[in-house]
Amino acid sequence: MTVIVTDTGFGADDWTLGFVPLDEAANDVASLDVPSDTNPAQLIEQIAGVQMVRVDFPSFADGRGFTIARQLRLAGYTGRLRAKGHVISDQYAMARRCGFDEVEISNDLADRQPEDEWQFRADWQANDYQARIRG
Repeated sequence: MTVIVTDTGFGADDWTLGFVPLDEAANDVASLDVPSDTNPAQLIEQIAGVQMVRVDFPSFADGRGFTIARQLRLAGYTGRLRAKGHVISDQYAMARRCGFDEVEISNDLADRQPEDEWQFRADWQANDYQARIRG
């Protein structure tokens, strides 16, 4: 089982359409599972009509998923964007700033990093130092 983390806390997964691996995707898929080594420029060409993109984080030290999310948002993708895997609570604000709507974590990680640790970072917009500098 997994836990979905949003700005409101922990929740159950409400996505019922499943995920299609990027390398098996054809036309008219509702959602894609994207590995962290995906070239964002090539992905942008494949997401027309896709409602959800789930980007894998194989390790908390692998930040390529943040780049994928940011590039998708800059290219105009407005669908649901989910980070999946080894994202830790300290990275939640970065995930949201890059464009992710939610994070999918394992129950084990949720036990090690309880909801209050994630909620502490849920006010990610108020603590954006770059916005304060630009302001």
